[in-house]
Amino acid sequence: MITSVQSKSERIDVRASAAVKQLLQEAARASHKNVSEFLLDAGINAANQALADRLRFELSEADWEAFQTALDRPVSAKPKLKALLNNAGLLD
Repeated sequence: MITSVQSKSERIDVRASAAVKQLLQEAARASHKNVSEFLLDAGINAANQALADRLRFELSEADWEAFQTALDRPVSAKPKLKALLNNAGLLD
């Protein structure tokens, strides 16, 4: 997970309305950053948050035990699930 900007070798162009540009400039100033730094920090944080549930999840010790128990349980037939997945109506 990327948390900071290292080498700046790539360029990202963004178009925005005058009002959005002004808002970003004000927010950057309030954060003691330039607009590029502000947008990169905000973008990196948003990207990490958007991808977090796809990369990692955390469980309490009790939930981890329950998860492990569920994984270790033998596979059992699930006729309702089989019928649902075989329902041609799902493919339409």
